[in-house]
Amino acid sequence: MSLYVIGDLHLCFGDKSKSMSIFAGWENYQERIKQNWLETVRDCDTTVIAGDVSWGMNLQQAKPDFSFINDLPGQKIILKGNHDYWWGTIRKTEDFLNTEGFSTIKILHNNHYAYGKYGICGTRGWVNMPDEPQDDKIMKREVQRLETSIKSAVDAGLEPLVFMHYPPIFATNYNYDMLDVLYRYNIRECYYGHIHGRRLHSLCITNTYDGINFHLISGDYIQFKPEKVL
Repeated sequence: MSLYVIGDLHLCFGDKSKSMSIFAGWENYQERIKQNWLETVRDCDTTVIAGDVSWGMNLQQAKPDFSFINDLPGQKIILKGNHDYWWGTIRKTEDFLNTEGFSTIKILHNNHYAYGKYGICGTRGWVNMPDEPQDDKIMKREVQRLETSIKSAVDAGLEPLVFMHYPPIFATNYNYDMLDVLYRYNIRECYYGHIHGRRLHSLCITNTYDGINFHLISGDYIQFKPEKVL
């Protein structure tokens, strides 16, 4: 039994016009995701999908993408990305998953999932945009969601592993609102996606910073192969 993570699947089985294959490094990415997943993940494993799951604009448009994910081996835990426009209320999403029989998919949102002695925690995150009132509101909400998720794991006696979509640090941009939560809860491992392309990948933190091991797990960065966490 192993834990894996991958971000930014950007599936488009419901709308092929949004295929990422037009971008360098994304050629045949959906086929590569499936092949790599089948070669790596077993039915007894769990994989966290760290946002930007489907290009579907609503749950019905995203249904073929969820079907693709559901049929892959193992359990999957999904958190929100900035392009997950299908994301609605948790009750609506969970009702949809239950109705469609997508039994291998769970949603990470203001909660955690136990994995041995660890707690799988996380949220979408946000970017720093000082002096923007609307962005400040979203930032505060995401910070609260991150803390709620981590605290729920700590209260259950578990060691939190944090998964986010946006990076807490990118180039010279430090999201101290998010980092403060990671520091206060003594987080040791943080996985994030969102960043694409070799030039931008080179600006990412992919090592230990201030006692936290940061891992970039965007689909194109890890060559669309789920990365082992535990």
